[in-house]
Amino acid sequence: MSFLILPDSPDAAGVAERAGGPGTRVIRHASGRPWLVGDWRSGVCAIVTAGGHRLAVFGRTDFDRGEAQRRLADARTGPDLDALARRLPGAVHLATSLDGLTRTQGTISTARQVFYADVNGVTVAADDPGTLVQLTGAAPDEDALALRLVSPIAPWPLLLRPIWNGVRQLAVGHWLEMDTAGRHREVEWWRPPPATEPLPTAATAVRDALVGSLGARVATDPAVSADLSGGLDSTSLCFLADHAGADLVTQHWIPVDRANDDTAWARRAAEMLPRARHRFVEPADAPTWFAAGPGDGHLDAEGPLNWTRNRNHHEHQSRLLAAEDIHLHLIGVGGDELFGLQSTYFWSLLRRHPLRALPRVRRAQLVNRWSLGSTVRGLLDRTTYARSLAVMADGLATEAPRAARQAPQRWGNDIRLPPWASAAAIDAIRRQLRDAADAGTAPLSPDRLQHQTLQSVVRSGVALRQLNSVLRAHGVDWEAPMLDDRVLEAALAVRVEDRVSPGRYKPVLTAALRGVVPEPVLARRNKGEFSAEMYAGVQRNLRALLDVTDDLRLARLGLVDADLMRAELLRPQPDLSRLRFLEATLAYENWLRAAEGTRVHPLTAGDRS
Repeated sequence: MSFLILPDSPDAAGVAERAGGPGTRVIRHASGRPWLVGDWRSGVCAIVTAGGHRLAVFGRTDFDRGEAQRRLADARTGPDLDALARRLPGAVHLATSLDGLTRTQGTISTARQVFYADVNGVTVAADDPGTLVQLTGAAPDEDALALRLVSPIAPWPLLLRPIWNGVRQLAVGHWLEMDTAGRHREVEWWRPPPATEPLPTAATAVRDALVGSLGARVATDPAVSADLSGGLDSTSLCFLADHAGADLVTQHWIPVDRANDDTAWARRAAEMLPRARHRFVEPADAPTWFAAGPGDGHLDAEGPLNWTRNRNHHEHQSRLLAAEDIHLHLIGVGGDELFGLQSTYFWSLLRRHPLRALPRVRRAQLVNRWSLGSTVRGLLDRTTYARSLAVMADGLATEAPRAARQAPQRWGNDIRLPPWASAAAIDAIRRQLRDAADAGTAPLSPDRLQHQTLQSVVRSGVALRQLNSVLRAHGVDWEAPMLDDRVLEAALAVRVEDRVSPGRYKPVLTAALRGVVPEPVLARRNKGEFSAEMYAGVQRNLRALLDVTDDLRLARLGLVDADLMRAELLRPQPDLSRLRFLEATLAYENWLRAAEGTRVHPLTAGDRS
């Protein structure tokens, strides 16, 4: 699915003509001018009209059309539809046309996002940057591309910096307004809720949100595939999908390391889902991490894929599902972000309940072997978010954190660059961090735990959106219900002191799903570890990885040292602290190779080496 949103402007008609083609769908403003132009599948766009007002909802959701029509009829401006937007389950794009003004928004996680650019003097929006790049002739923003070397990913707000000059994307919690003159503005409509709900109330809200999210999807697509990893998050989604009446097919990829007990937990869960069909795939029957695939040569407008290590794995699975006419696959992404332990938890807990926080901090210090000094500094830190970005810039390094365990500091951002990153790459990223700091960038929430949770959710939303862009040709949507707006709001509203409980794993999620997910599944207190997949992937594909370093396009750009990268691949790796950088570098390299011969390649104007 890909579509443009045009303002109710006579100057936008030419844009529609340029973007159109065989099979293009067009939905018009009340004026008759084109509003929505794209190639979406039947059944994924719901249209509501009320006089001259229009409402479009893209995605698997469920809502009362009669109520939506009444609200739409009464609306005079975009904010009049906030209440409707706050009630939609699932993950959707919402667009409205109201007497010449348009409102367009995606999801808070940005798994569904809105991009926009100036095209012939008018603002044009889209659900992905690809068509905008074609319409504007935008060139890559090389500074933004340099950020893709960062591990695990650039911090807010840089993680939302598009890779194309002149193309922008909405800030978190905002919608885009366009007027009849083709002008635009971003309007804030959402902020994180206060974390005031006690566990019993919050658990009910989380449960209702998850049940609603799965129910909306199954009502639209009864045939559903879902990961059954054996972990709590994906396994819970399988039971929720079954509860919603899905014709469910579960997928479990047996780990390389037989000591990983994910498979035992997955088989136990499968026995409790007798109506579903279950697939357990041996490692030998699936692509390894870092294996080359047919999609490596695809140039994606979203840029380098964050989850590139198992891209071939995802494409393989999408092809299998498409052959069975299954168009929806569910993954448990979002569970760790919303219900796991974040590094800023103790900082926020100390400010809400100092006496309750101290024994928990002490226990964490002993378990993690944090030094007393770093623990105290972290808890008492009062650094602003903007200042933390400046500190991050000053301390930007190419090495993994030193072995001595230090307690989490500041706002929970811990980024590194690969050992093979060049001085030019470090300087480019440091400059962007300092610019964000100098601009006085505000956090996503004044509370550090809320900010870090939201940042983690947005990071995963970005990665999921990229994955769907890469897999679009297969016609299978990968969705993460735990990233949905309603689930996110319910999870953020939980009191800080109730989010973690000593001796219990993800207490909010387990409390929420009691009665839907069997107790034996909820009793699991750990999750699988997949370093064996990383080692096996590098070992099996080492020859191909070394061949890549023989002619690194990133080296031609002056961003990495090919010799250092090759040396790292050949040296013994006692742990994954250095190999974890490999994924981002390979993603960027593959993207550059796919761009060769096109006008968007950074080296088209000439080799810099």
